[in-house]
Amino acid sequence: MTSKLFNRSKSTASKPTRSKVFPTLNRKHLGNLVPRRGNKAAPIIASALLKAAGWRTVGEIPNIPQAVVLALPHTSNVDGIYAIPSLFALDLKISIMGKHTLFKVPLFAQLLNWIGVIPIDRGNKGSVLQASIDKFKTGKPLFLGLAPEGTRQYTESWKSGFYYLAVGAGVPILPVAMDYKTKEIRFMSLVYPSGDIDADLPKIYAQYQGVMPRHPERLSQPLQDINKQID
Repeated sequence: MTSKLFNRSKSTASKPTRSKVFPTLNRKHLGNLVPRRGNKAAPIIASALLKAAGWRTVGEIPNIPQAVVLALPHTSNVDGIYAIPSLFALDLKISIMGKHTLFKVPLFAQLLNWIGVIPIDRGNKGSVLQASIDKFKTGKPLFLGLAPEGTRQYTESWKSGFYYLAVGAGVPILPVAMDYKTKEIRFMSLVYPSGDIDADLPKIYAQYQGVMPRHPERLSQPLQDINKQID
């Protein structure tokens, strides 16, 4: 899952309109198939916190039970302060992968399960991808969140694991952006992987055009390249 991709987006990518206004999204907009947390109090509290911070959640979450969710751009630990309340406000459950050793303490394991952390043995890299695919193959509702940049610092390329996971599991990719310019957590258009990574990556890159991270100097090269098309 650590193999690198080409760091240049292709001219075949569609060019989104920067002035596009995305509709505000709340938990009432989520369909019956989307993974839910099922907590009544958390959405109310999280919505209040998000509003106080001046942030909002926009876009559309399709009514599907499974997807690989991309969290981009991720340039700061502060990102979670806004991203996590946005998920709780929606009552949306997005799971992430964590080291299986973290689950050795029973009480801590319960907390991790409630948050949505899935135990993965990272000791055998070849098994991580297959283990992740197997989680989808159970058929249970699962939105699995991944950060393909792999670091909060500048990187020349993205890691390719998210793409091959989506292909292997037969699920779509849901790009999500965190835009500090507009103070939006933005759920964007699904990308159904064709198996041709060179053809599909530009479709993902293009959706992040104009998105401003907390630290612009740390923006990954693929997103820097797509932003150059604005000029």
